[in-house]
Parts: sequence; C-alpha cells; structure tokens
Amino acid sequence: MKAMVLQAPGLPLTLETRETPQPGPGQVRLRVLACAVCRTDLHVLDGELPNLRYPIIPGHEVVGVVESVGAGVDTAMLGRRMGAAWLARTCGQCTFCRAGQENLCSEALFTGYTQDGGFATHMLAHADYLFALPAARAPARMAPWLCAGLIGWRALRATGDAQRLGLYGFGSAARLLTQACRHLNREVYAFTRTGDVAAQAHALAMGATWAGNSSEPAPVPLDGAILFAPVGALVPSALGAVRPGGCVVCAGIHMSDIPAFPYRLLWGERSLSSVANLTREDGREFLGKAHAWDLGADVRTYRLEDANRALDDLRAGRIQATAVLLP
Repeated sequence: MKAMVLQAPGLPLTLETRETPQPGPGQVRLRVLACAVCRTDLHVLDGELPNLRYPIIPGHEVVGVVESVGAGVDTAMLGRRMGAAWLARTCGQCTFCRAGQENLCSEALFTGYTQDGGFATHMLAHADYLFALPAARAPARMAPWLCAGLIGWRALRATGDAQRLGLYGFGSAARLLTQACRHLNREVYAFTRTGDVAAQAHALAMGATWAGNSSEPAPVPLDGAILFAPVGALVPSALGAVRPGGCVVCAGIHMSDIPAFPYRLLWGERSLSSVANLTREDGREFLGKAHAWDLGADVRTYRLEDANRALDDLRAGRIQATAVLLP
C-alpha cells in the first residue's frame, strides 16, 4: 500500500510504501476510493491536538470498499461501499457509552488522529463503526459527508429549533449545512473572513439569506449561531448577534483562546456550548438525509501524492470547494 505519512508536527507529509495491513478481529480492510481533506487534518499536522503520536497517516472522511474482513466480521460486508468517519472505536462500557454519549468516551479512538486514516490506498477500520454508503454516488462527492456533514448536523441539532442561524466560517461543513437548512426551512446568515467576497458569493449561491464579514453585525437578531472557524475571538461576536434565549455552538475540535467579554453578552439566558466528535446515531441519521436530500459538495480532487498541495490550498483558502484525495 501507499500512504502519505506525518512523521512529526510541522513537517510535510511523506509518501511511503508499506505492506498492506491485514485486519484483526472485528476489523475490515478498506480499499480507499476517496478521502476528503478537513481542517482538523491541519490541526493534526500542526500538533495542536493532545496525545498525538507519530508517525500517523491523517484522513478521516473516507469512502472505501471492503476487500478483506477479520475474525468475527460478517463476510457479507465484502465488496460493499462503506464510509469511515472520525469516531473509529469506543469502549462500549463506560458511563458515556451506556448513556448514548459515545462521542465522549475517554477510551475512544479516532481515525487519522489516534489510528491511521485514509490518506492512503488502504486502511483498517472497525467494522461496527462504518457506515453503509450508496454505490451509485461518486465517492469524491460523498467523502465530505463523513465529517463536514456529520459535525455540521450534530451542531445544528444543538441549536434546537433556531430559525435564523448564523454560520461563522463558510467551509465544507457550512456549505453542506446551508443546503440542509433549505430543506428544513431555516434561514442561514453566513459570516466569512473580512473581504472574502468569493466565499460570501458562494454562500448566497447555495441559499444563504445573507452573507458578510465576521466583523460586521448581523442584519437581524439571530436565534442561534454555529462557529466552524477555529477563532475564539468570534465567540463574543456571535453572542452579541443572538437574541436573548439564543445559543452559540462551537463546532471545532480546536479553537484559539476565547478573549474576556462582558457578562451582558451572555446574560438574557443566552447559552454557549460545544459539540465533540460524533455518535454512530448521528451518522445514520445524517447520511440518510444527505442521500434523500441529494446534498452536494463542491469538490476539487487531488492525487494522493499531492496531499501536501491540497492541505496548503485549504490552509490558504485558495479554493471554494472541499479538497478530496483520490488514491
């Protein structure tokens, strides 16, 4: 197999040829068809997440075909198209797992973070944590569903029935969520980096009611806001934009420090919360809707060997699309 490997934080990925892995008990081997590139991959590259161990193969938005199964796995999975997401495995026994909060399991493993991921021609995955995907859809178009879509969906659920929703940062997750909000008859107000007129135009084209700079006040009081941009300074701005009783949800796994802000921004029963990881139930719910609603993702494809260029394009904001590696 071939893989793009991170040897240490801050270094570019290196292309390696390795022996193709054999699945252990409960595992399958996927032949990777497509793997989307996520901002969380940048946090892995930059060493910004705790408990990182190197070398590691990044990538956690994986569409693949099951080509080998380990002991205890139904052989009916062979040849099926499956998706591997961020949550790779949990203990199944702790208080969180038993309460349906497996996303908070302290023993959880994560694809492309604590175990090797999909920037490769092949990868191992735990069979019980894979999602069935339709065979008729292009793999590159589905890959963003596996993180951008799932985390966006979990964040949306955390906003309750918010009708007017502010999205801070208009990347892959916001693009998919804007489409979902159209089906749910919710209004989207898109906030981008100052002067990013291309992203603002893209947001409006995808159905946003309004788009502007994150430094601007919202044109109307918002019922809720989701922060996809990993910028802590946006938290006070979002709190100031939501009405009394509204909520602000931080959707990233990593964020810069939140600055001090006056209590009046939180007062009025506004709430500030985060979403962490995802559950398999999130995946089943969202992927069913994504297929039924025909949620599309604008993608730009790259060869596996060009993963560093894809990551650089994402970091620099050079593309109004999701970068997807095609091994």
